[in-house]
Order: sequence, then structure tokens, then C-alpha cells
Amino acid sequence: MSIIMEQMPIVLRSLNIGFLQTIRLFFVTLIGAFPLGLVICFGTMSRFKPLSLLCKFVVWIIRGTPLMIQLLIVYYFPGLVWHNPIWGSGESGRFLAASVAFIINYACYFSEIYRGGIQSIPVGQDEAGLVLGMTRSQIFFRVKLLQMIKRILPPISNEIITLVKDTSLSRIIALQEIIWAGQAFMKGSQGISGAIWPLFFTAIYYLVANGLLTLLLGALEKKLDYFR
Repeated sequence: MSIIMEQMPIVLRSLNIGFLQTIRLFFVTLIGAFPLGLVICFGTMSRFKPLSLLCKFVVWIIRGTPLMIQLLIVYYFPGLVWHNPIWGSGESGRFLAASVAFIINYACYFSEIYRGGIQSIPVGQDEAGLVLGMTRSQIFFRVKLLQMIKRILPPISNEIITLVKDTSLSRIIALQEIIWAGQAFMKGSQGISGAIWPLFFTAIYYLVANGLLTLLLGALEKKLDYFR
């Protein structure tokens, strides 16, 4: 126990650095995936068949393959196949590649949630808006958007919470997120080796982060209760 107490400051400092990387990847993914998912959603619902089929094909590929494989392809493909390592080297390059892979992956999942939310709104609201002289974009943003948000919030919340945990997959390309930092003490890091207990501490970070997100998303859902 005394050894663990001595090692604790070193481990916590390393885990904090790794967790900051996890949080960065989480927020960058959400900032990129939310709008991109809406664009893909509009593409899949487009009346222009080539665009619709292309978007549906991309969504099918992304949803049908593991995120881990997508990470490996995004990071290694340019360098191994094109002989052009566009991401550069070092932690910043790995973070950029991971961000691109996560944004594309989650945008495709969000697009399907958006599509379900939009199609769940009664068609009569579109017809009423058109009768009143509103454009389709005005109908979407002024009439349907908040109703859609209310309906898609539960599945979106699940995806957001899953994203927190999925960030751990980025260690496959050696991004130094929190689990990478905890696992490093098993192999040997900063004079500590063969220590498995730091991995259990990483679970606490995830539990706290997901607990806060659950409270925040629950409060947001209550605020939208007037759309029931």
C-alpha cells in the first residue's frame, strides 16, 4: 500500500494528461460530427438519386465496419499506399487522424438519427407551412427543428456517452489518451512497471465523465418536455 501511495502522484499526473487528450478528442468529434451528420442526412434524403445513393453507400460502409479498422485505415493508408504521410508525425498527427476518423464515423450514425427524427414529424406540418408561404428551409428551422431535437435527444445521448468510451480505441494508433497512459504503467513508464491498478483508476474518470453527461443530457431533455 505504501508503494501505491508513493506512486499515486506520478500516476494521477499521467492519467490527467491522458484524460485531457480524451476530452479534446470527444469535443472535436462532436463539433465536427453534428453538422456533418446533418449534411449527410440531407444527402441521403435528397431527391437527386446519385447523391442519395452515394451518401447511403458511405453510411452503410461506415456503420458496417469497426471503428478500429477505420482508425487504422485513416492513419496508415496515406503513408503506406500513397507514400504520403499527410498526418505528419508525433502526437499532433495521430490526434488529427483520430479526429477525422471519429468525426466521419459518428457523423454517419448521427445522420441516421437525424433522418429518423425528421421523418417522424407529421407531413401535415410541411403542407401547412407551404400553404402559409414558408420555404422548405424556413419550415425545417422554424417549425420542425426543435421537435426533431426533442425526439432524437435520447438516441443522440446514447451515442454521446458511447463516444466517451470509444475514444479509448484511438490508442490503436498510439494516441496517448487515458487508457494508453494507464496501460503504460504495466509495461514500464516513469520508473513504474508491472502495475495494473492505474487501469482501474481510468474507469473512475470514465464514470465521472459519463455521470456528468447523463445529468446534463437529462436536464436538457426535461427542458424540451413541452414538445410532448
